Amino acid sequence: MTRPRAAALWRDGAGVTSPPEASALRRTLFSRGYARLLLLSVLLGVPVSLACFFFVGFQHEMQHWVWETLPEAAGYDRAPWWWPLPALTLAGLIAAPIITRTPGAGGHIPAHGLGGPPIGPKQLPGVALCALATLPLGVVLGPEAPLMAVGSALALLSVRIMKATPDPKASLVIATAGSTAAISTILGGPIVASIMVIEAAGLAGAQLVALLLPCLLASATGALVFTGFGDWTGLTIGALSLPTVPPNVSPDAGDFLWGVPAAALIGVVLTAGRGLGLRVLEWTGRRTAVRTVICALAVGGCIAAYALITGRSPAEAALSGQATLGTLAEDPHAWPVSALIALIVCKGVAWGICLGSLRGGPIFPSVLLGAAVGIACAGLPGLGVTPGLALGVAAATAAVTGLPLTAAVLAVLLLGPDAHEQMPLIVVASVTAYLTGQFMTRRSAPAKEG
Repeated sequence: MTRPRAAALWRDGAGVTSPPEASALRRTLFSRGYARLLLLSVLLGVPVSLACFFFVGFQHEMQHWVWETLPEAAGYDRAPWWWPLPALTLAGLIAAPIITRTPGAGGHIPAHGLGGPPIGPKQLPGVALCALATLPLGVVLGPEAPLMAVGSALALLSVRIMKATPDPKASLVIATAGSTAAISTILGGPIVASIMVIEAAGLAGAQLVALLLPCLLASATGALVFTGFGDWTGLTIGALSLPTVPPNVSPDAGDFLWGVPAAALIGVVLTAGRGLGLRVLEWTGRRTAVRTVICALAVGGCIAAYALITGRSPAEAALSGQATLGTLAEDPHAWPVSALIALIVCKGVAWGICLGSLRGGPIFPSVLLGAAVGIACAGLPGLGVTPGLALGVAAATAAVTGLPLTAAVLAVLLLGPDAHEQMPLIVVASVTAYLTGQFMTRRSAPAKEG
Protein backbone atom coordinates (compact mmCIF):
# COMPACT_ATOMS: atom_id res chain seq x y z
CA MET A 1 0.00 0.00 0.00
CA THR A 2 2.94 2.33 0.48
CA ARG A 3 4.55 1.91 -2.94
CA PRO A 4 2.01 3.95 -4.93
CA ARG A 5 2.33 6.74 -2.40
CA ALA A 6 6.14 6.63 -2.60
CA ALA A 7 5.97 6.73 -6.39
CA ALA A 8 3.65 9.72 -6.20
CA LEU A 9 6.07 11.49 -3.89
CA TRP A 10 8.96 10.86 -6.27
CA ARG A 11 7.03 12.02 -9.31
CA ASP A 12 5.62 15.15 -7.70
CA GLY A 13 8.72 16.49 -6.00
CA ALA A 14 8.50 14.88 -2.53
CA GLY A 15 4.83 15.69 -2.25
CA VAL A 16 5.30 19.44 -2.64
CA THR A 17 3.44 19.60 -5.93
CA SER A 18 0.12 17.79 -6.07
CA PRO A 19 -0.82 15.87 -9.24
CA PRO A 20 -3.30 18.55 -10.42
CA GLU A 21 -0.64 21.26 -9.95
CA ALA A 22 1.96 19.18 -11.78
CA SER A 23 -0.41 18.68 -14.71
CA ALA A 24 -1.22 22.38 -14.77
CA LEU A 25 2.47 23.21 -14.74
CA ARG A 26 3.18 20.91 -17.69
CA ARG A 27 0.30 22.41 -19.64
CA THR A 28 1.67 25.89 -18.96
CA LEU A 29 5.28 25.05 -19.83
CA PHE A 30 4.42 23.37 -23.14
CA SER A 31 1.74 25.78 -24.26
CA ARG A 32 2.33 27.92 -27.33
CA GLY A 33 1.72 31.15 -25.40
CA TYR A 34 4.31 30.33 -22.74
CA ALA A 35 6.87 29.37 -25.40
CA ARG A 36 6.37 32.81 -26.97
CA LEU A 37 6.79 34.35 -23.52
CA LEU A 38 10.14 32.59 -23.01
CA LEU A 39 11.36 33.64 -26.44
CA LEU A 40 10.27 37.20 -25.75
CA SER A 41 12.18 37.14 -22.44
CA VAL A 42 15.37 36.12 -24.23
CA LEU A 43 14.92 38.86 -26.82
CA LEU A 44 14.09 41.49 -24.20
CA GLY A 45 17.11 40.67 -22.06
CA VAL A 46 19.53 42.10 -24.61
CA PRO A 47 18.07 45.58 -25.31
CA VAL A 48 16.98 46.10 -21.69
CA SER A 49 20.41 45.22 -20.32
CA LEU A 50 22.13 47.23 -23.04
CA ALA A 51 20.17 50.33 -22.09
CA CYS A 52 20.76 49.70 -18.39
CA PHE A 53 24.49 49.21 -18.97
CA PHE A 54 24.84 52.71 -20.41
CA PHE A 55 22.44 54.03 -17.75
CA VAL A 56 24.62 52.79 -14.89
CA GLY A 57 27.86 53.55 -16.75
CA PHE A 58 26.84 57.17 -17.30
CA GLN A 59 25.80 57.49 -13.67
CA HIS A 60 29.17 56.12 -12.54
CA GLU A 61 31.07 58.54 -14.78
CA MET A 62 29.03 61.46 -13.42
CA GLN A 63 29.80 60.35 -9.88
CA HIS A 64 33.51 60.26 -10.66
CA TRP A 65 33.33 63.74 -12.20
CA VAL A 66 31.48 65.30 -9.24
CA TRP A 67 33.60 63.77 -6.45
CA GLU A 68 37.04 63.45 -8.03
CA THR A 69 37.55 65.39 -11.26
CA LEU A 70 35.78 68.59 -10.23
CA PRO A 71 37.54 68.94 -6.83
CA GLU A 72 40.92 68.38 -8.51
CA ALA A 73 40.07 71.02 -11.10
CA ALA A 74 39.26 73.40 -8.20
CA GLY A 75 42.71 72.83 -6.70
CA TYR A 76 41.91 70.19 -4.05
CA ASP A 77 43.57 66.80 -3.80
CA ARG A 78 40.18 65.41 -2.74
CA ALA A 79 36.70 66.74 -2.09
CA PRO A 80 36.83 69.17 0.89
CA TRP A 81 34.62 68.66 3.94
CA TRP A 82 32.06 71.25 2.77
CA TRP A 83 31.66 69.72 -0.71
CA PRO A 84 28.52 67.70 0.18
CA LEU A 85 26.56 70.80 1.23
CA PRO A 86 26.19 72.43 -2.23
CA ALA A 87 26.14 69.04 -3.98
CA LEU A 88 23.24 67.66 -1.92
CA THR A 89 21.38 70.97 -2.01
CA LEU A 90 21.52 70.82 -5.79
CA ALA A 91 20.29 67.22 -5.64
CA GLY A 92 17.30 68.33 -3.58
CA LEU A 93 16.52 71.19 -5.94
CA ILE A 94 16.55 68.78 -8.89
CA ALA A 95 14.58 66.02 -7.15
CA ALA A 96 11.83 68.21 -5.69
CA PRO A 97 10.07 69.16 -8.97
CA ILE A 98 10.54 65.66 -10.37
CA ILE A 99 8.91 64.10 -7.29
CA THR A 100 6.04 66.56 -7.18
CA ARG A 101 5.31 67.16 -10.88
CA THR A 102 6.23 64.14 -13.02
CA PRO A 103 4.31 60.88 -13.54
CA GLY A 104 5.58 58.26 -11.17
CA ALA A 105 7.04 60.82 -8.73
CA GLY A 106 10.61 59.94 -9.71
CA GLY A 107 10.27 56.30 -8.70
CA HIS A 108 9.13 54.26 -5.74
CA ILE A 109 9.80 55.47 -2.18
CA PRO A 110 12.87 53.63 -0.84
CA ALA A 111 11.52 53.60 2.74
CA HIS A 112 8.94 51.09 1.50
CA GLY A 113 11.59 48.56 0.44
CA LEU A 114 13.48 47.57 -2.66
CA GLY A 115 10.81 47.60 -5.31
CA GLY A 116 7.20 48.23 -6.04
CA PRO A 117 4.69 47.71 -8.83
CA PRO A 118 6.27 47.78 -12.31
CA ILE A 119 6.24 51.24 -13.84
CA GLY A 120 5.01 51.98 -17.33
CA PRO A 121 6.66 53.92 -20.15
CA LYS A 122 5.00 57.17 -19.02
CA GLN A 123 6.84 57.08 -15.70
CA LEU A 124 10.20 56.15 -17.27
CA PRO A 125 11.52 59.69 -18.05
CA GLY A 126 10.98 60.96 -14.51
CA VAL A 127 12.55 57.91 -12.89
CA ALA A 128 15.58 57.95 -15.19
CA LEU A 129 16.12 61.70 -14.85
CA CYS A 130 15.84 61.62 -11.05
CA ALA A 131 18.39 58.80 -10.76
CA LEU A 132 20.88 60.15 -13.27
CA ALA A 133 20.74 63.73 -11.96
CA THR A 134 20.68 63.16 -8.20
CA LEU A 135 22.47 59.93 -7.28
CA PRO A 136 25.88 61.12 -8.57
CA LEU A 137 25.57 64.24 -6.38
CA GLY A 138 25.92 62.19 -3.21
CA VAL A 139 22.45 60.89 -2.37
CA VAL A 140 22.96 58.00 0.07
CA LEU A 141 20.97 55.49 -1.95
CA GLY A 142 21.87 52.87 -4.54
CA PRO A 143 21.06 52.42 -8.24
CA GLU A 144 19.24 49.11 -7.85
CA ALA A 145 15.66 50.36 -7.46
CA PRO A 146 15.79 52.87 -10.34
CA LEU A 147 17.47 50.22 -12.47
CA MET A 148 14.67 47.74 -11.78
CA ALA A 149 12.09 50.38 -12.62
CA VAL A 150 13.87 51.26 -15.87
CA GLY A 151 14.10 47.57 -16.78
CA SER A 152 10.38 46.95 -16.27
CA ALA A 153 9.40 50.08 -18.19
CA LEU A 154 11.68 49.27 -21.12
CA ALA A 155 10.36 45.71 -21.27
CA LEU A 156 6.76 46.89 -21.43
CA LEU A 157 7.71 49.58 -23.96
CA SER A 158 9.44 46.99 -26.16
CA VAL A 159 6.33 44.81 -26.11
CA ARG A 160 4.25 47.81 -27.12
CA ILE A 161 6.62 48.67 -29.98
CA MET A 162 6.47 45.08 -31.23
CA LYS A 163 2.66 45.41 -31.10
CA ALA A 164 2.35 42.37 -28.88
CA THR A 165 -0.67 42.46 -26.60
CA PRO A 166 -0.17 39.96 -23.78
CA ASP A 167 -2.80 39.55 -21.09
CA PRO A 168 -2.29 41.35 -17.74
CA LYS A 169 -0.62 38.32 -16.09
CA ALA A 170 1.84 37.97 -18.97
CA SER A 171 2.54 41.71 -18.85
CA LEU A 172 3.42 41.38 -15.16
CA VAL A 173 5.81 38.51 -15.92
CA ILE A 174 7.42 40.51 -18.75
CA ALA A 175 7.86 43.54 -16.49
CA THR A 176 9.38 41.36 -13.77
CA ALA A 177 11.73 39.76 -16.29
CA GLY A 178 12.83 43.22 -17.42
CA SER A 179 13.54 44.25 -13.82
CA THR A 180 15.48 41.04 -13.21
CA ALA A 181 17.57 41.50 -16.36
CA ALA A 182 18.36 45.06 -15.32
CA ILE A 183 19.49 44.29 -11.79
CA SER A 184 21.17 40.92 -12.33
CA THR A 185 24.70 42.14 -13.02
CA ILE A 186 25.03 44.76 -10.29
CA LEU A 187 23.87 42.17 -7.73
CA GLY A 188 26.31 39.50 -8.80
CA GLY A 189 24.53 37.77 -11.69
CA PRO A 190 21.24 36.13 -12.66
CA ILE A 191 21.24 33.67 -9.74
CA VAL A 192 20.96 36.33 -7.04
CA ALA A 193 18.34 38.24 -9.00
CA SER A 194 16.29 35.11 -9.61
CA ILE A 195 16.45 34.02 -5.97
CA MET A 196 15.28 37.50 -5.05
CA VAL A 197 12.28 36.98 -7.34
CA ILE A 198 11.52 33.67 -5.62
CA GLU A 199 11.58 35.12 -2.11
CA ALA A 200 9.93 38.43 -2.92
CA ALA A 201 7.11 36.94 -5.00
CA GLY A 202 5.93 34.65 -2.24
CA LEU A 203 4.66 32.17 -4.83
CA ALA A 204 4.79 28.39 -4.85
CA GLY A 205 4.48 25.43 -7.17
CA ALA A 206 3.52 26.03 -10.78
CA GLN A 207 3.19 29.81 -10.36
CA LEU A 208 6.76 30.04 -9.08
CA VAL A 209 8.28 28.06 -11.96
CA ALA A 210 6.24 29.94 -14.55
CA LEU A 211 7.52 33.27 -13.20
CA LEU A 212 11.11 32.18 -12.61
CA LEU A 213 11.98 30.80 -16.05
CA PRO A 214 11.45 34.07 -17.99
CA CYS A 215 13.40 35.95 -15.32
CA LEU A 216 16.32 33.52 -15.56
CA LEU A 217 16.42 33.76 -19.35
CA ALA A 218 16.19 37.55 -19.43
CA SER A 219 18.82 38.06 -16.75
CA ALA A 220 21.22 35.51 -18.27
CA THR A 221 21.11 37.11 -21.72
CA GLY A 222 21.43 40.49 -20.05
CA ALA A 223 24.56 39.37 -18.20
CA LEU A 224 26.21 38.59 -21.56
CA VAL A 225 25.57 42.17 -22.65
CA PHE A 226 27.19 43.60 -19.53
CA THR A 227 30.21 41.30 -19.91
CA GLY A 228 30.87 42.19 -23.53
CA PHE A 229 30.16 45.90 -23.47
CA GLY A 230 32.27 46.51 -20.38
CA ASP A 231 35.43 45.56 -22.27
CA TRP A 232 34.40 47.25 -25.50
CA THR A 233 33.51 50.68 -24.10
CA GLY A 234 35.92 50.88 -21.18
CA LEU A 235 33.04 52.01 -18.95
CA THR A 236 32.70 50.78 -15.40
CA ILE A 237 29.27 50.39 -13.87
CA GLY A 238 29.98 50.43 -10.14
CA ALA A 239 28.43 47.05 -9.44
CA LEU A 240 28.25 45.72 -5.91
CA SER A 241 31.50 43.75 -5.74
CA LEU A 242 34.55 43.10 -3.58
CA PRO A 243 37.65 42.95 -5.82
CA THR A 244 39.81 42.10 -2.81
CA VAL A 245 38.73 40.50 0.46
CA PRO A 246 40.63 39.75 3.68
CA PRO A 247 42.37 36.35 3.94
CA ASN A 248 39.88 33.56 4.46
CA VAL A 249 39.75 32.11 7.96
CA SER A 250 37.37 29.37 9.04
CA PRO A 251 34.94 30.69 11.66
CA ASP A 252 35.26 29.17 15.11
CA ALA A 253 33.25 29.26 18.32
CA GLY A 254 34.37 32.82 19.08
CA ASP A 255 33.09 34.06 15.72
CA PHE A 256 29.65 32.61 16.43
CA LEU A 257 29.72 33.83 20.02
CA TRP A 258 30.20 37.43 18.89
CA GLY A 259 28.67 37.03 15.44
CA VAL A 260 25.10 36.46 16.60
CA PRO A 261 24.87 39.63 18.75
CA ALA A 262 26.73 41.58 16.03
CA ALA A 263 24.14 40.46 13.46
CA ALA A 264 21.38 41.45 15.87
CA LEU A 265 23.04 44.86 16.30
CA ILE A 266 23.10 45.32 12.53
CA GLY A 267 19.41 44.43 12.42
CA VAL A 268 18.71 47.06 15.09
CA VAL A 269 20.77 49.77 13.36
CA LEU A 270 19.23 49.25 9.92
CA THR A 271 15.68 48.82 11.18
CA ALA A 272 16.10 52.06 13.13
CA GLY A 273 17.37 53.73 9.95
CA ARG A 274 14.32 52.56 8.06
CA GLY A 275 12.12 53.80 10.91
CA LEU A 276 13.76 57.21 10.54
CA GLY A 277 12.98 57.06 6.83
CA LEU A 278 9.31 56.37 7.50
CA ARG A 279 9.11 59.34 9.89
CA VAL A 280 10.82 61.56 7.33
CA LEU A 281 8.32 60.35 4.73
CA GLU A 282 5.44 61.45 6.95
CA TRP A 283 7.09 64.84 7.43
CA THR A 284 7.64 65.38 3.70
CA GLY A 285 4.03 64.46 2.95
CA ARG A 286 3.12 68.13 3.27
CA ARG A 287 5.04 70.89 1.49
CA THR A 288 6.93 68.12 -0.27
CA ALA A 289 9.10 70.27 -2.53
CA VAL A 290 10.43 72.55 0.21
CA ARG A 291 10.96 69.76 2.70
CA THR A 292 12.69 67.57 0.11
CA VAL A 293 15.32 70.28 -0.33
CA ILE A 294 15.66 70.64 3.46
CA CYS A 295 16.18 66.90 3.81
CA ALA A 296 18.81 66.88 1.06
CA LEU A 297 20.67 69.69 2.84
CA ALA A 298 20.48 67.71 6.10
CA VAL A 299 22.04 64.73 4.31
CA GLY A 300 24.85 66.98 3.12
CA GLY A 301 25.34 68.12 6.72
CA CYS A 302 25.67 64.51 7.92
CA ILE A 303 28.28 63.75 5.26
CA ALA A 304 30.20 66.97 6.01
CA ALA A 305 30.14 66.10 9.72
CA TYR A 306 31.75 62.75 8.95
CA ALA A 307 34.57 64.47 7.06
CA LEU A 308 35.13 66.99 9.88
CA ILE A 309 35.11 64.33 12.61
CA THR A 310 37.44 61.89 10.89
CA GLY A 311 39.53 64.08 8.59
CA ARG A 312 38.76 61.66 5.79
CA SER A 313 37.09 62.19 2.41
CA PRO A 314 33.36 63.00 2.54
CA ALA A 315 32.89 60.68 -0.46
CA GLU A 316 33.26 57.73 1.91
CA ALA A 317 29.97 58.62 3.61
CA ALA A 318 28.22 59.89 0.47
CA LEU A 319 26.78 58.01 -2.48
CA SER A 320 25.69 54.38 -2.56
CA GLY A 321 28.80 53.03 -0.87
CA GLN A 322 29.98 50.29 -3.24
CA ALA A 323 33.35 52.02 -3.81
CA THR A 324 33.89 52.52 -0.06
CA LEU A 325 32.86 48.91 0.55
CA GLY A 326 35.62 47.72 -1.78
CA THR A 327 38.18 49.93 -0.05
CA LEU A 328 37.06 48.75 3.38
CA ALA A 329 37.26 45.07 2.40
CA GLU A 330 40.67 45.50 0.73
CA ASP A 331 42.36 47.03 3.80
CA PRO A 332 40.09 46.94 6.86
CA HIS A 333 43.00 47.63 9.22
CA ALA A 334 43.45 51.08 7.64
CA TRP A 335 40.16 52.12 9.25
CA PRO A 336 40.30 53.04 12.94
CA VAL A 337 37.31 51.92 14.96
CA SER A 338 36.49 55.59 15.61
CA ALA A 339 36.24 56.22 11.85
CA LEU A 340 34.00 53.18 11.42
CA ILE A 341 31.71 54.36 14.21
CA ALA A 342 31.54 57.84 12.66
CA LEU A 343 30.74 56.25 9.29
CA ILE A 344 27.97 54.12 10.81
CA VAL A 345 26.38 57.08 12.62
CA CYS A 346 26.74 59.79 9.96
CA LYS A 347 26.01 57.64 6.91
CA GLY A 348 23.27 55.77 8.79
CA VAL A 349 21.41 58.98 9.61
CA ALA A 350 21.93 60.30 6.07
CA TRP A 351 20.65 57.00 4.66
CA GLY A 352 17.55 57.14 6.85
CA ILE A 353 16.75 60.69 5.72
CA CYS A 354 17.22 59.73 2.07
CA LEU A 355 14.89 56.75 2.46
CA GLY A 356 11.96 59.04 3.19
CA SER A 357 12.73 62.05 1.03
CA LEU A 358 14.73 61.17 -2.11
CA ARG A 359 14.73 58.38 -4.68
CA GLY A 360 17.00 55.37 -5.12
CA GLY A 361 17.61 51.88 -3.78
CA PRO A 362 18.08 51.01 -0.10
CA ILE A 363 20.39 47.99 -0.43
CA PHE A 364 23.85 49.29 -1.42
CA PRO A 365 24.32 51.79 1.45
CA SER A 366 22.97 49.28 3.96
CA VAL A 367 25.55 46.68 2.88
CA LEU A 368 28.35 49.16 3.61
CA LEU A 369 26.81 49.98 6.99
CA GLY A 370 26.56 46.29 7.87
CA ALA A 371 30.14 45.63 6.77
CA ALA A 372 31.33 48.61 8.85
CA VAL A 373 29.54 47.28 11.95
CA GLY A 374 30.96 43.78 11.38
CA ILE A 375 34.54 44.99 10.93
CA ALA A 376 34.24 47.38 13.88
CA CYS A 377 33.17 44.41 16.02
CA ALA A 378 36.16 42.41 14.73
CA GLY A 379 38.22 44.06 17.46
CA LEU A 380 36.38 41.93 20.00
CA PRO A 381 38.38 38.95 21.26
CA GLY A 382 37.62 35.90 19.15
CA LEU A 383 35.93 37.60 16.19
CA GLY A 384 37.99 37.77 13.00
CA VAL A 385 37.94 40.43 10.30
CA THR A 386 36.80 38.07 7.54
CA PRO A 387 33.90 36.61 9.56
CA GLY A 388 32.98 40.16 10.62
CA LEU A 389 32.82 41.27 6.99
CA ALA A 390 30.86 38.18 5.95
CA LEU A 391 28.25 38.44 8.67
CA GLY A 392 27.98 42.21 8.13
CA VAL A 393 27.11 41.91 4.45
CA ALA A 394 24.63 39.08 4.99
CA ALA A 395 22.93 40.59 8.04
CA ALA A 396 22.53 44.01 6.44
CA THR A 397 21.00 42.64 3.24
CA ALA A 398 18.60 40.42 5.18
CA ALA A 399 17.54 43.26 7.50
CA VAL A 400 16.80 45.67 4.66
CA THR A 401 15.26 43.38 2.06
CA GLY A 402 13.54 40.92 4.39
CA LEU A 403 14.96 38.17 2.16
CA PRO A 404 17.42 36.06 4.20
CA LEU A 405 18.11 33.51 1.47
CA THR A 406 18.92 36.23 -1.05
CA ALA A 407 21.14 37.88 1.56
CA ALA A 408 23.10 34.68 2.18
CA VAL A 409 23.64 33.99 -1.53
CA LEU A 410 24.71 37.59 -2.20
CA ALA A 411 27.24 37.47 0.65
CA VAL A 412 28.69 34.19 -0.62
CA LEU A 413 29.12 35.55 -4.15
CA LEU A 414 30.69 38.79 -2.92
CA LEU A 415 33.25 36.99 -0.77
CA GLY A 416 34.38 34.76 -3.60
CA PRO A 417 35.40 31.10 -3.96
CA ASP A 418 36.52 30.65 -0.34
CA ALA A 419 33.20 31.83 1.08
CA HIS A 420 31.95 28.29 1.62
CA GLU A 421 33.87 28.21 4.90
CA GLN A 422 31.90 31.27 6.07
CA MET A 423 28.53 29.90 4.96
CA PRO A 424 27.35 28.66 8.39
CA LEU A 425 28.06 32.07 9.93
CA ILE A 426 26.53 33.85 6.93
CA VAL A 427 23.29 31.89 7.21
CA VAL A 428 23.06 32.40 10.98
CA ALA A 429 23.72 36.14 10.59
CA SER A 430 21.06 36.45 7.86
CA VAL A 431 18.41 34.74 9.94
CA THR A 432 19.37 36.64 13.11
CA ALA A 433 19.22 40.05 11.46
CA TYR A 434 15.96 39.20 9.70
CA LEU A 435 14.30 38.07 12.94
CA THR A 436 15.63 41.13 14.76
CA GLY A 437 14.11 43.43 12.17
CA GLN A 438 10.80 41.58 12.28
CA PHE A 439 10.75 41.75 16.08
CA MET A 440 11.41 45.50 16.10
CA THR A 441 8.77 46.09 13.43
CA ARG A 442 6.22 44.06 15.38
CA ARG A 443 6.98 45.95 18.56
CA SER A 444 6.60 49.34 16.88
CA ALA A 445 3.37 48.49 14.97
CA PRO A 446 1.10 48.21 18.06
CA ALA A 447 2.53 51.43 19.44
CA LYS A 448 1.56 53.29 16.25
CA GLU A 449 -1.89 51.74 16.25
CA GLY A 450 -2.40 52.74 19.87
